[in-house]
Amino acid sequence: MDCRVVVEAAVPVYDVETTDEAVRIAISKTGEMLNPDLNYVEISMGSRTCSDCGAEHDPAFIAADEGLVALELEMTVFNVERDEHAARIARKEIGQRLQNIPLEVLEIEQLETDDSEAETKEETEAEPEPAESGEADESSMAEEPPTDDDGEVLPEFEELLDE
Repeated sequence: MDCRVVVEAAVPVYDVETTDEAVRIAISKTGEMLNPDLNYVEISMGSRTCSDCGAEHDPAFIAADEGLVALELEMTVFNVERDEHAARIARKEIGQRLQNIPLEVLEIEQLETDDSEAETKEETEAEPEPAESGEADESSMAEEPPTDDDGEVLPEFEELLDE
C-alpha cells in the first residue's frame, strides 16, 4: 500500500518584519535542509485556525523580529503495511533532516494502486514450476551457437578480434 503523508512543521525564523518575509525565509530554510536527499518532499504554507472561533490566521506568528512559521511537508511513502507505518516513516525521514523542529502528522491518505500492475507483478514474481521427470530442464540444455540467415555458425567475438 502507498500513502501520501502531510506533516506540519513549526519552523523558527529570525530577523523578519512581516509574515510574508517569514514564510519565504522558512520555505527557503526548510528546502535547504531537505535537499538534495529529500527533494521529493513538497513544501507549502500551513494554515493556523483559532481553536475557539475557527477563524483562519496567517501561517506565521511574529514577535520581536522573530517568527514561527507553520509549513506543511508532503511526501509519498511506498510499500507500507498500514497508515501508522507510513506516518512513522515520514516523520523519521523528514525529522532526520529538520533537527530541533517539531513535527506533527496532519493527514494520511491511501493512494489508489492499479490492480493490473499488481497482477502483473505477482505473475512475474511467481516461481517457475519444476520440470516433470523425463523432460529436460531448459537450463541444463546446452546452448546452440548463434547462426546467420544461411544457417552458418557466426564467429565468436574473440575470434573476430584475432582476425
